[in-house]
Amino acid sequence: MRSMLSKLFARPSSQADSAEARPQPLDYEKMVTLDAEELAEQGIVAAYQRLLPQLKNHVARPALISEEVEANEPSYKVQFQGNEFLIYSGSDRDAEAESWGRATYYFFLIVNSQLNGSDVRFYAINSGNDLGGIFLTPAQAESAQRSIERRTDWPYIPSLDGPWYGQYH
Repeated sequence: MRSMLSKLFARPSSQADSAEARPQPLDYEKMVTLDAEELAEQGIVAAYQRLLPQLKNHVARPALISEEVEANEPSYKVQFQGNEFLIYSGSDRDAEAESWGRATYYFFLIVNSQLNGSDVRFYAINSGNDLGGIFLTPAQAESAQRSIERRTDWPYIPSLDGPWYGQYH
């Protein structure tokens, strides 16, 4: 009798309450494949062009970006809103290793700086050749982290701090 009464008078839980409490896995179908090596090897503009249809869902007028390749030095730079970002320079001692991290960081910086005022951010998934990106709200990213066991698989916002460049570990 008591259990029947408690069921009758129990506060119904809303779908929103149960959805927030339950960790939500990532929808990998929405992930954009990037590959940090390709980004670092003069592929940032091409990747940005592939991302534009999705970015336009969140930004009315995405910014233009351009790249500069200097074969003599060699170097690879990206220009965005009056800023120039050095991705690769042959004069750097650890240029190749750091270029993957720099390319990842600057690509996500370019996209996320345009999302100010939006409820989503562009999060990195994995790194290196397996790098991808996905638009998530911070709450969705946190929920996904609760559903993913390995920290290196969590969505993250890249940083310039090597060797992990913002990836959880």
